[in-house]
Amino acid sequence: MTPIRILLADDHALVRRGVRLILEQEPDLEVVAEAGDGAEAVELLRHTEVDLVVLDIAMPRMTGLQAAREISRRREPPRVLMLSMHDNEQYFFESLKVGATGYVLKSVADEDLVGACRAAMRGEAFVYPGAMGALARDYLDRLARGESVPETVLTEREDEVLKLIAEGRSSKEIAAALTISVKTVERHRANMLAKLGMSDRTQLTRYAIRAGLIEP
Repeated sequence: MTPIRILLADDHALVRRGVRLILEQEPDLEVVAEAGDGAEAVELLRHTEVDLVVLDIAMPRMTGLQAAREISRRREPPRVLMLSMHDNEQYFFESLKVGATGYVLKSVADEDLVGACRAAMRGEAFVYPGAMGALARDYLDRLARGESVPETVLTEREDEVLKLIAEGRSSKEIAAALTISVKTVERHRANMLAKLGMSDRTQLTRYAIRAGLIEP
């Protein structure tokens, strides 16, 4: 099995060393490059093949958010995870907006980072537990501003698939739970994204909360 190639960017060498130790304890993860800021990370990608970029939010010269935005504009961008010491809703939503597939708190990196890396490579979003409350508050704020909640446009089966996606189940687990093929699950997922004008699992999860399919 070829390891997931990771570029790690953080302006503190000690943090990079610690994060690298966490990642390289796993046989399927390999840190192939390190950067001290966002600009260096973007530059390294010009000549380094990586599958995943782990970016600290706050870095000099170019922040992690700015770097993620630059990386997302590449023709075939690697996956991006944000690493932050801040349990901050605004940073979390900004991270999603610039193309990151997950937001990991440094305080629990030893528990969450490995799983977040693997989820990112499966095309799944990693939403840290505290962020679910933020998603719910975002929904309530939208209601307070008078923004309409999307009407249900999904079929009953799509609702079932969506609920399981939002609960963090894999395509294989969903297929087993609903007694359908993995290919059918993927087709339902693609149909839902198209119908709702969405692009990833995190947006589907937000929709599921609004539609009352799962509790925040």
